[in-house]
Amino acid sequence: MELEKSGEPAQRVHASPEQLRYARVLDAGMKLGLGALAGGFLAYVFGLVPAHVPLAKMPELWTLAAPDYLRATGAPQGWGWLATLGSGDAWPLVGIAILSGVSLLCFIALLPLYAARRDWVYFAIAVLEIGVLLLAASGILTAAH
Repeated sequence: MELEKSGEPAQRVHASPEQLRYARVLDAGMKLGLGALAGGFLAYVFGLVPAHVPLAKMPELWTLAAPDYLRATGAPQGWGWLATLGSGDAWPLVGIAILSGVSLLCFIALLPLYAARRDWVYFAIAVLEIGVLLLAASGILTAAH
């Protein structure tokens, strides 16, 4: 039996099925995203795939403001990076996209649990959260440049 510092028996805390599912999806997505990020970065650094912006040119470009960098490189904005996946410097963005989108997948994974339990309040909250994340990812709310 475990004892707390006060000498009282420690209480075991059990995670709910929702917490466990969220954690499993988050863990898998984090590992997949980190692997894609690292793999994409290594492919870029070692020149395994031709880059849109050569690695040797990056030190001079790092000093530029974002709008100047975009002009100098012709790099796309927003979701336009998907069209550049043939370039090695776009590959790390796949990992970033996975990492930034994994919370969306976590909420989607919760929906069947809430529906099976007929917990419509939490189901609605999860649907609203999914909507907010999709709206944020869409770029609709971005300020004009």
